[in-house]
Amino acid sequence: MIKTSLFADQKREAKLNKLGDALRVSEQHVDFAVEFQLFDRLSVQRFVGLRASSQIPDQTTIWTFKERLIQAGASESIFEAVNRQLSRHGYIARGGQMIDASIVQTPRQSLSGEEKALVSEGAMPADWKPAKRRQKDMDARWAKKHGKSYFGYKVSANADNRYKLVRKIKVSTASEHDTTHFEDVLDPANTNRNILADKGYIDSEREVRLGQQGWRMHIQRKGSKDKPISDTQQLRNRRIAKTRARIEHVFAGLAQMGGKALRSIGLSRATLHLNWKVAAYNLQRLVYLKEARVEAF
Repeated sequence: MIKTSLFADQKREAKLNKLGDALRVSEQHVDFAVEFQLFDRLSVQRFVGLRASSQIPDQTTIWTFKERLIQAGASESIFEAVNRQLSRHGYIARGGQMIDASIVQTPRQSLSGEEKALVSEGAMPADWKPAKRRQKDMDARWAKKHGKSYFGYKVSANADNRYKLVRKIKVSTASEHDTTHFEDVLDPANTNRNILADKGYIDSEREVRLGQQGWRMHIQRKGSKDKPISDTQQLRNRRIAKTRARIEHVFAGLAQMGGKALRSIGLSRATLHLNWKVAAYNLQRLVYLKEARVEAF
């Protein structure tokens, strides 16, 4: 027999506080309006301030809100607003920055050879009806990585070495090369001028130019069959990798949150969702920093 109580809600809240509600901690530090779908969860309701509300936004309301954010070009603004508040709490970018990129997959498209040719040129088949157009992703592209093919988008990210918080991101189609977004994700606000990246970002002209601007470039080197890297370069690569590998933890964290696959259709929606995912990662990271007592200073 199920026991009932007029104070059941209060008892559950007290228990949740004792167990440690990550969203509750985040809410205390960041004034952030979320857009993801609300389930019947006490912690999420408290986080968005709807604990005592008699109305919960339905799927259509949330979708409409998301579309308005896209139309307003607010994707990056949401992410930047979260980071500004983190900085105000003392978690500014420190210790240098690590840059890397990762492919985010989307559902593969079922297209004929003729349709693929048109879509690859940015055109839409004339016989597609409106319903079909809404279901087809015109922006996602194919890319190869380590011999495997992937369909979707690419997110380039910059994380600071001190807190491993993501400071800058750039979303593009998967086919764009990582190195083209290197300068887009540089963070001039970092207190340290060190930049660490893997050998995919080698560009001699850029390294010289950024070096003249005061940046300290730590890019891993790569050799070839005819000209392998020296022992000194191998040692340098390992030294860089020891620190640079920390950004892999960022992408691993995003994957755990569902950030390595999207159901979004189109670059604008993918950009919004990935900005939200990364902002959510930063909030989760903040909770960890507070619990581990890694204080801002």
